[in-house]
Amino acid sequence: MIACVLYDYQTTRSGKHPAKFLKEFKGYLHTDGYGGYNVLPNIILVGCWAHARRKFDEALKALPASQKNTPTVAGEGLNFCNKLFAIERELQDVTPDERYQKRIEQSRPVLDAFRDWLKYQTPRVLPKSALGQAIRYCRNQWDKLGGFMKDGRLEIDNNRSERSIKPFVIGRKNWLFANTAKGAGASATIYSVVETAKENGLNPFEYLKFLFEKYPIWI
Repeated sequence: MIACVLYDYQTTRSGKHPAKFLKEFKGYLHTDGYGGYNVLPNIILVGCWAHARRKFDEALKALPASQKNTPTVAGEGLNFCNKLFAIERELQDVTPDERYQKRIEQSRPVLDAFRDWLKYQTPRVLPKSALGQAIRYCRNQWDKLGGFMKDGRLEIDNNRSERSIKPFVIGRKNWLFANTAKGAGASATIYSVVETAKENGLNPFEYLKFLFEKYPIWI
């Protein structure tokens, strides 16, 4: 299967941009908690458990040093997330159908227990604390976080997309000369080609060289 990484630059984070970009798309969409995706028709949003887990990890790190080696509520929340990821690691090499069935058997009980735990803890923690924010995030995103259970092809997190956007974040200070909308659009095009090559196991330099030599009319 050929994978494609496609970037699209817009001047704002308005939800109208993903709505336009994905207007012909139907199916599942892996995403973080960005609200701009909520209005998209014909799309089932699949949330990111890495984001959920990170919030509990941050809540645990925010505790006083004296509490970090003792059982804590933040640690309990993190443990639920860790159980789900542990199950996924065991299912890496199975077929989508097998993964779907195993998730029903193994992940569903964890999800049900976690949902009950979140409901129980909500009135017992400070809403604006790091732990309160972690719990609120999970409850607000719950339908999306459960999206990966719908199909064995779906992933439990959005890390593949996060990894694909990372080069932009790391290198952006090197390209301050591209300080216009057209420059950003051109960068998005080049990154789409380079990251697609990497996603498919190709050498980006050799792939660009091939394109420039064989298809110069595109440039």
